Amino acid sequence: MQNQTSPLILTFGAADPIGAVGVAADLAVFSALGCHGLSVTTALLIGDSARIEDMQDVDPDWVSDQARVVLEDVQVAAFKVGALENIEHASAIAEIVSDYPDAVLVLDPFSSRLPEQGEDAEEMLTVVRQLLVPQTSVLVLSQVELGRLAETWRDAAGDDTLEDDARHLVDLGCEFVLVTGTPAGSGHGDAVRANTLYGADGVVRHDSWQHLPGPFIGAGGTLSAAIAALMARGFDAAAAVEQAQQYLFGTLAHAQRYGMGKLVPNRFFAVHAAPPQ
Repeated sequence: MQNQTSPLILTFGAADPIGAVGVAADLAVFSALGCHGLSVTTALLIGDSARIEDMQDVDPDWVSDQARVVLEDVQVAAFKVGALENIEHASAIAEIVSDYPDAVLVLDPFSSRLPEQGEDAEEMLTVVRQLLVPQTSVLVLSQVELGRLAETWRDAAGDDTLEDDARHLVDLGCEFVLVTGTPAGSGHGDAVRANTLYGADGVVRHDSWQHLPGPFIGAGGTLSAAIAALMARGFDAAAAVEQAQQYLFGTLAHAQRYGMGKLVPNRFFAVHAAPPQ
């Protein structure tokens, strides 16, 4: 017998029956990239590969207790926080991760798979910005999601750019902001998508990728989970983002359709590609 040697990562997220998003998806990514995942369930979903029909939040005290009990037993190298739909959950998670400042925190607070938040949406964005963003190592969000978040501080008449919005989040204490779906630049058509990583000195890297038709579910969560796993293994943020994008492209290129719904990233594509000896 021997002690655990793979990096440990604690992820917060929903339990999705199809395993396309949430903790089940994160645990698969962590395992595929050489880490061991621990999980805190924040919500129970009813759904399939096409849609989510209903969602039941876990009591905030249960969310806290799940995490505290695990963290009293083990030392984690990283946290991954997925989609947040409950303000009390966001506050509780922020308090928990604040006790472990040396651990990497990858924050991916949005998901198109989960229901809209309704009247609490703006307050949730403010809580995320004030409590979680300042503690974050890498914040992952789309250009559209960054725009939504920026509405909580922008002057309505302002003309802030994408880089201005990312800079604001970095100034709050976030180390890096990865914005997906940014313009690929001149000479590229609609067949190319880009992701841009911002840090204290502006653009750290800008990567263009061939657009795969899909439609997919769980692509964004796969990317953020991969970043968490690679940073837990010691990669710096820029290298982790590069490698995570390559991994994501592979999972999408080998995606699988489980039923009648959307394609699900194949997180173990590299293992499946090698025939057993």
